[in-house]
Amino acid sequence: MNRCSVVVMTAALAFASLYSNAQQSPATTLKPPAKTAPGAATNSQGPLPSEATFNAFLKHMFGWNQDLTWKVVEIKPSEAAGLSEATIVFNTPKGQQATRIYVTADQKHAFTGDLVPFGADPFAADRELLKGVNGPSEGPRDAVITIVEFGDLECPACKAAQPNITKLMQEEPKARLVFQNFPLEQIHKWALTGAKYVECLGQANNDAVWKFIASVYDHQAEVKEQNVDQLLRGYVKDAGADPDAIAACVAKPETAKRVADSVALGEKLNLTSTPTFFLNGRRILGFSSNVPYDTVKSMADFAIANAGK
Repeated sequence: MNRCSVVVMTAALAFASLYSNAQQSPATTLKPPAKTAPGAATNSQGPLPSEATFNAFLKHMFGWNQDLTWKVVEIKPSEAAGLSEATIVFNTPKGQQATRIYVTADQKHAFTGDLVPFGADPFAADRELLKGVNGPSEGPRDAVITIVEFGDLECPACKAAQPNITKLMQEEPKARLVFQNFPLEQIHKWALTGAKYVECLGQANNDAVWKFIASVYDHQAEVKEQNVDQLLRGYVKDAGADPDAIAACVAKPETAKRVADSVALGEKLNLTSTPTFFLNGRRILGFSSNVPYDTVKSMADFAIANAGK
């Protein structure tokens, strides 16, 4: 069954929204795969648009704004039949924003945004994939709803989202939160090391790992590639665990495999940025300035009220 439906919108509104979002504080983005060579691939109805065509299009749309630059990092067939998909990274004075642009098979129309799953239970497929999560958790095992966070300890947007998710868990006693590692090691130098510490500490002491994550976010700016082990060992000790035992676990190959398995799960879910949350399978990007707290709280309340219906 085709899981995607295309949300039709006018080009003016769509690309005005793209510009507005790019000007806001963006989520940290994953470096996408190597871009497709122009003309090297086709979708089900013909050749893909070339990189040159995308750059010309973007110049007409955004060339007036000298503060906005971009890079076409990938062009490929979309999972929705008959559409091409390009990933564009926009650079602004406030940071980067990765955006997808979709082009129709006749290459006469484009729209931006995300394809969303469609059906009587649109989030069922992702919810099924998420049954395998095994990261640190808080909240009852028999919770009415499960929130899965894919995060990266070096990610500023993950740090920004932390107060919101903490508040949500305090106000939703019927919710369970699971943290899954998704280190963006292509752009974050010590994120993989941080993920290994989370894996090891989560297995050793589930209560301590949440204190550890909070401490790392509090001191995120102080952690560097050169001092990461020293500082993270200190945060492990502050959380009430044995830093020597955790550091020994961090060095084991099986720890690296557990992190890789978590990343592979995120890739199956087509993750492109952190933090990404799934509320009973419903994808929520960000959860800081770009997704207001009250919006997610309402989604959680709705999911609890309609559980099993």
